[in-house]
Amino acid sequence: MDSLIAASARALAAGDALGALKRVALRDDPPALALRGIAMAQLGEHARARELLRRAARDFGAHEETARARCVVAEAEVAMAMRDLGDSPRALAAAAATLEAREDHANALQARLIAVRRLLLIGRLDEAAEALARLDARGLPPALASVAELTSAELALRSLRIGDAQAALGRAQEAALQAQVPALLAEVAEMRSALERPAARRLSAEGEQTLRLGEVAALLASDALVVDACRRGLGAGDSWQPLARRPVLFSLARALAEAWPGDVDREALIECAFRTRRPDETHRARLRVEIGRLRALVKSLAGIEATARGFILKPRDGRAVAVLAPPIDGEQASLVALLSDGAAWSTSALALALGASQRTVQRALAELEEAGRVRSIGQARARRWLSPPLAGFTTILLLPSALPIE
Repeated sequence: MDSLIAASARALAAGDALGALKRVALRDDPPALALRGIAMAQLGEHARARELLRRAARDFGAHEETARARCVVAEAEVAMAMRDLGDSPRALAAAAATLEAREDHANALQARLIAVRRLLLIGRLDEAAEALARLDARGLPPALASVAELTSAELALRSLRIGDAQAALGRAQEAALQAQVPALLAEVAEMRSALERPAARRLSAEGEQTLRLGEVAALLASDALVVDACRRGLGAGDSWQPLARRPVLFSLARALAEAWPGDVDREALIECAFRTRRPDETHRARLRVEIGRLRALVKSLAGIEATARGFILKPRDGRAVAVLAPPIDGEQASLVALLSDGAAWSTSALALALGASQRTVQRALAELEEAGRVRSIGQARARRWLSPPLAGFTTILLLPSALPIE
C-alpha cells in the first residue's frame, strides 16, 4: 500500500472524507477508486459512491479477493443508505465468508452488521435478533463497536426492551467517544432522544394522554386490558389476541374500549365497523354476528354485554382498560413512519418493508404526495421518496413488525 492510499484510508477512518479525497481524487487505480467511493458515501453522494465501488470491485484482479469483498461490503452499506433493499443478501454473505476466511474479522463483522441492519429496516426482528446473537464483537475497533451497540439498541427499542436499549446506548456512546467520530455521536444522541419523545397516545373516555416509549412498555407489561392500535390486537400481561387480519372485530374492540366504562350505542358501532351512517336491519344483524365473534375471541380477557342502547366491555378480574393509539393516524401511518427517517426510499424498498405490493405503495404515495405529506426526487427507476421528520414524535411503534403480530 503506497503512502497516499494509507493516508487516505486513515482520513476516512477518522471521518475526514474531504481529506481522503484530496489524496486520491486524480487516481483511477482500484484502491483509489474504492477509497473515493467510501469518501463520496460519507459526503452523501451515494449514487456516485456506488458507481466508484463497483468499478473498483471489477478492476481488482482475481488474486485480490479480499479487496473485492471489501468493495462488496462497502457497496452494500451504500445501498442501505439509499434504501435500495432489493438486492439479494447472498453477495454480502459471500463477502463476509471470504473476509472471515482471510482473517479480516473487522470487515467480516461489518458485513454481518449491515445484514442485521437491513433486517431491522424491513421489520424482520426475530431474524435480526438471531443474526445479532451469533456475532462476536469482542476486541473491535471503537467505531465498529459503536455501530454494533447501536444495532443492538435499535433492536431493543423496536422490541420495547427499554432497559436493554439504554444499556446498549451507553456502550455505544463510550465507544463513539473513543473513536472520536462525530457522526456516531450524533446517531447515539438521536436514538437517545427517541426515548424522551412521545411515542403513542393513550385514549379513554376522559381524553388523550401522550406516552413515551418507556411508558408504553410499562403499560403493555401491566395487568391492564390494552387495545393496541399500533399492532392491531388486544391483550393483558402475557395474553395476546391478534386482530390485525380481522379489521371489523378490531374496530368494534377499539370503540368499546374507548367508551369504557360506559357503553356504545348500536348505530355508533355500525358506523365505526361498517363505514355507513344509514344502518338498516342487515347492518344490525351483521353487528350481532360480529359482536358474537369478538365475544368468543376475547372471552378469556373480557366479556361483552348487551345494554339497552348497545354493548359494553367488561374486563375480567377488575382490570382497567386502555387504548394505545399510534402517534399519527391514518391508513398510511406506517408508510409515513418509514419515510420520516430522513432517508430517500425507493418504492420497491417501501413495499418490501411493509409487506405490500409495489402498486399498493404507489397508490398510497400518490395520495400522500397530493396531500403534501411526501415528495419525490428523480425519475423512473431512480425515483426516491422523502418525508419531513415528524417533529416532536418518535414513530418506532409504527415501523414494520415493531411489535410482533403473533
